[in-house]
Amino acid sequence: MTSQARGTRDLPFIAVFAGVIAALGLFPAISAFGGAVPITAQSLGVMLAGAILGPRRGALAVVVFLALVAIGLPLLAGGRGGLGVFAGPSVGYLVGWPVAAYAVGAVTYAVGAPYRIGWGVLANVLGGVLLLHVLGIIGLVLRADLSVEGAVLADLVFVPGDVVKAVIGALVARGVHAAYPALLPRGRVPAARRREADVAG
Repeated sequence: MTSQARGTRDLPFIAVFAGVIAALGLFPAISAFGGAVPITAQSLGVMLAGAILGPRRGALAVVVFLALVAIGLPLLAGGRGGLGVFAGPSVGYLVGWPVAAYAVGAVTYAVGAPYRIGWGVLANVLGGVLLLHVLGIIGLVLRADLSVEGAVLADLVFVPGDVVKAVIGALVARGVHAAYPALLPRGRVPAARRREADVAG
């Protein structure tokens, strides 16, 4: 298949998941303990994009979403949009979204079919929680005038909810991959390690 044909085939998937992330922004944002960065449901959409579409298409879906935000569409939770959001304390998380989607997709697609809950949660936690939070902390240090210790403490409020999202994302992804098994390639993880993950999943 040519790259042009592949790109044409991928566009609907990318558009749908950009829409999923936007739709999750309809859930109210919560500013816990007066924090500058709100808690939203949209990071779940980032995990789902990577877990279902894979690294390249998942990251592109998030990039498309962020491009729409950048041109002024109020698609972030709380009706936020415009270039100004990329200059605020949330910038590390926003810039980290496509990176997180890519990482989730890379781990998920490396493990491959059949999709297992244990591996899915691990992929979501590695990319959508650990990696994303590291980038978010960097953004807090740079844009919220916090020390590294202060940024880590400010970030901790997001961790429990994001771990819950990682589990929810894995459950949703398993359902999607069960319905559309052709999305996920056969993986390279040895059978013994798969059985270990099956016990967890």
